[in-house]
Amino acid sequence: MDLQISVFLLLILFTAGHTLSCYKCMSTNGTCAKQTEELCTNGASSCSSLTTVSRDGNQTYKGCTTDCQHGSQNIGISKMATFCCNTDLCNVKDAPDDFNIPNGKKCFSCDGQNCTNILKCTGSEDRCFKYEGTSGNESFVIQGCISKSFCDTSTVYNVTVLRCCEGNLCNGGANNTSFTQNTFLFFCCSLLYFLLQ
Repeated sequence: MDLQISVFLLLILFTAGHTLSCYKCMSTNGTCAKQTEELCTNGASSCSSLTTVSRDGNQTYKGCTTDCQHGSQNIGISKMATFCCNTDLCNVKDAPDDFNIPNGKKCFSCDGQNCTNILKCTGSEDRCFKYEGTSGNESFVIQGCISKSFCDTSTVYNVTVLRCCEGNLCNGGANNTSFTQNTFLFFCCSLLYFLLQ
């Protein structure tokens, strides 16, 4: 009888649903000094680490996510890298910092005045991109370097048009109107909202 109960309990233990556990933190100084553990809910199936480097400083986010893309994006004034994994507490490290390793690719980027600056891509950024959209009544264009995995999820960024291309400087075009600080913040908030879901 004891053997039957033991086998039954072992079966329950091995067949019970497993909830993913990820490290969670948010830091505005670039490093997560204190990380807590969280159980993922609402269909979250991945752990993520997101690192953003900009003129205003570095930010790091770690946590559970429903859809995570591994890669990086560079618009010249800001760079973002994400790392995704799907085992317990696998997001202990920050997103890979391959921002400073040039890969030979060049794309156009915007600086607040125009979108004709030439940007040297780094790390896994194997495509050029051009986002076109509107924020309120204002149209904007954001250009730069991007990883293919981000191009494959283009519908999530709440933008009118996303164009990714593979050749050097392939993201130029007739509409090189730049973006303002407000449209840049709108774009970043839309992207972070998607990643933090």
